[in-house]
Amino acid sequence: MKLSTPRWWYVRERDRAAMPMTRALLKPASWIWAAVTAGKIARAVPHDPGAPVICVGNITMGGTGKTPVVQEILARLRARGIEAHGLSRGYGGRLAGPVQADPALHTAADVGDEPLMMAKSAPIWIARDRAAGARAAALAGAGAIVMDDGHQNPSLTKRLSLIVVDGETREGEWPFGDGAVFPAGPMREPLAAGLARADAVVMMLPADLAAPDRELLALFGQTPVLIARLSASSPPPTGPQVAFAGVGKPWKVERALKAAGCELADFVALPDHFAYDAATLARLAARAEDFGAGLVTTEKDWARLPPEWRTRVVAWPVQAQFEDEAALDALLSRAIGQPL
Repeated sequence: MKLSTPRWWYVRERDRAAMPMTRALLKPASWIWAAVTAGKIARAVPHDPGAPVICVGNITMGGTGKTPVVQEILARLRARGIEAHGLSRGYGGRLAGPVQADPALHTAADVGDEPLMMAKSAPIWIARDRAAGARAAALAGAGAIVMDDGHQNPSLTKRLSLIVVDGETREGEWPFGDGAVFPAGPMREPLAAGLARADAVVMMLPADLAAPDRELLALFGQTPVLIARLSASSPPPTGPQVAFAGVGKPWKVERALKAAGCELADFVALPDHFAYDAATLARLAARAEDFGAGLVTTEKDWARLPPEWRTRVVAWPVQAQFEDEAALDALLSRAIGQPL
């Protein structure tokens, strides 16, 4: 059974009041997690697949807007004639790979929701063995490989390592919580360790937030920071809506829909990568009927819906827009060894 992301993870140390006993009990497990991750990275011998690898990763457990950044980088490279392919572990899918995701052949249960969503606009390779997946992409003609997640995966030589950070600090949120590593907090590894291997930070802001938090910016020291925003590709549907989302931070979807002017009658939060079954979908449909409302969800959730439900639910896609596109292009140019 999947569990929802704990919101108490995102309360920083100076404000820490929530779940003190739970935090304390989980601390030993977090020390083990951090040690195992550090050991794996230290012992690894990275593999060069024959094409430059650009890694877009996290130092927290998710919900940062990483996949839209991958999509934007793939689009920018391909628009300039570079045969850029994506590479994903295919979380939630049954196929180990390497295999190229094909929306005409595969479902989210095969290859995962994010790869299926991204495969509509670029070749996306699925591989639990990321080095094998990168080799397959290179053999298929990839001139650049954009790795979706993998900042803690040391199996590949990376020409550029970006970490995506949630820049939302309103309502008491802090992207790194009190700095504790999973499961005592949201960190995949300590902040300093993750930053040391990063070439730049992409700070993802919601569309309605005017400027990044200066205190948060200061944490990154000399590491370059690119500001990006999650912007809706289209307005939300009109009229009352029941929205649902099974993503890392579902409350951010609710907040974004309200900010975009959606007439939200209700919002249902579900665990990340939630597998939609008939009973859950029937309950959502009944809830919408109670309110005389439509159903709306994220593009990632829509990819996991059974085909017969996709005509009944509106997908609300978002995209990453960078404030300084020239700075992003300069990083990409250095990574692939040619001007954009």
